[in-house]
Amino acid sequence: MKAKIGIVTVSDRASAGIYDDISGLAIIDTLKEYLTSDWEPFYQVIPDEQNVIEETLIKMVDEAGCSLVVTTGGTGPAKRDVTPEATEVVCDRMMPGFGELMRAESLKFVPTAILSRQTAGLRGSSLIVNLPGKPKSIRECLDAVFPAIPYCLDLMEGPYLECNEEVIKPFRPKQK
Repeated sequence: MKAKIGIVTVSDRASAGIYDDISGLAIIDTLKEYLTSDWEPFYQVIPDEQNVIEETLIKMVDEAGCSLVVTTGGTGPAKRDVTPEATEVVCDRMMPGFGELMRAESLKFVPTAILSRQTAGLRGSSLIVNLPGKPKSIRECLDAVFPAIPYCLDLMEGPYLECNEEVIKPFRPKQK
C-alpha cells in the first residue's frame, strides 16, 4: 500500500508568494532520504489562519487519506502562530512526547528552543506532527522523532513504512 503523507507549510508570506517555500520542500527532501517505501506527498502552502490550518489538516486526513501529516511553521510565540492550536482542535488525542523531544533536541543548538510550541496528535488513524519553520531545525527535529513514527503508524494500522536504515533507523519492537 502506498503511504500518503501530507506536508503543510504554514506561512503568510510564502502562501502570498512573497518568498519561495523552502521549509515544506525540506520536509519532502528529508522524507525522500528516510523512506524506501512507496509514498505520495500531498503538499500545500497556506496562511497563518487557524480555520484554514484546521480545514487543511482535516482534508488531508479525512479526504486525501494521509496517514501522516507534517506541518512546518506557526509554532512560535507570535500572535499569528496558531498551528498547535489548530492541531489540537482537529485531533482526537494529543501526543505530547513529540513536542517534548523536539524541544529537547533543539535546545542542544539554540537557547530559544523553549519558545517553540511544536506538538503532535492523532486524528482517527493518522498522526499529525508540527515542526518548526527553519530547514535546519526541521531536520534536527525529524531526526529526533522520526524513529518512532513508523511504529506509531503500525499501532494505528496504517501503512508499513520501510526506511533507509543508513539514514534513519526506525524503532520497532523485536518480534517473538
